[in-house]
Amino acid sequence: MRPSLESLKVLEICVVSGSFARAAERLFLTPAAVSLRIRTLEDELGEPLFIRRGPRVVPTPKAILLAKGVRRGMDEIHSALAAFEAASPPLRVTAPPTLATRWLAPRLSSYQRCEIELDVSADIRDPSDFDVAIRTGAGNWPGLEGFRLFPVQLTPLLAPSLAALLEPQVPETLATLPLLPHPDWERWFLSATGNVPPELNFTRVEYPNHDLNVNAACAGEGVALVPLGFFEPLVKSGALVVPFDHVLDGPDWHFALFRNDDVRPGPREFCDWLYEQSRLTSAALEVRTK
Repeated sequence: MRPSLESLKVLEICVVSGSFARAAERLFLTPAAVSLRIRTLEDELGEPLFIRRGPRVVPTPKAILLAKGVRRGMDEIHSALAAFEAASPPLRVTAPPTLATRWLAPRLSSYQRCEIELDVSADIRDPSDFDVAIRTGAGNWPGLEGFRLFPVQLTPLLAPSLAALLEPQVPETLATLPLLPHPDWERWFLSATGNVPPELNFTRVEYPNHDLNVNAACAGEGVALVPLGFFEPLVKSGALVVPFDHVLDGPDWHFALFRNDDVRPGPREFCDWLYEQSRLTSAALEVRTK
């Protein structure tokens, strides 16, 4: 019976380490488990691999030769895997503009498993045109498996010059300031105060995405209702102010999606990574709002 690759790897590490104890540390095993694996390998090969001199073990010349061959083989396997990964096509990821710019792009450099081809678009792509999509909604997209990342959380942000006009600093006063148009302003006031002000003072320009709304807010044009997590650096720099702790939470979520008939590991692994990143984002926001 030929020995297993795992046993040969243990032999190679024992020869390089010079002792079973040091090899056990590298392998996260006990010295007794390493010794047992070597004895089993010796039985399989039909001859001793180490000369035991009290607490010391010395590899035989044939064991040293075999260990060198195992190392060359492992190096070849690693090279073949690297070549295989390099030859794999990039993972096609599509995401909406603000989320892609403010949340995804700063994190992508830490994902080293494959090359990423990022498509930034607010349009819904055909499933054949992407491997992973980040989209916002209630879920249940036909033909797609979804990972919940984090809920859509909206809160008012405004320039310090406008914040100085909040007197008294209560949500009701916010209704007297120019508000950058957003369909959820009434929901925010209702959840924050229990009432919707009779008149909301909207600006005349309606911007199509959060980034443009925030640019207008920084310029003092009005109050933006946007996800705080995407624009935390602008708050920390003092360019924008968070006047109230109240956050409109959901009901929509940001989802990572991939085709449910796609059996490749790449899309699911990337979605798993996105989920891990979303947990870090959620934890940071909880600290920020406490």
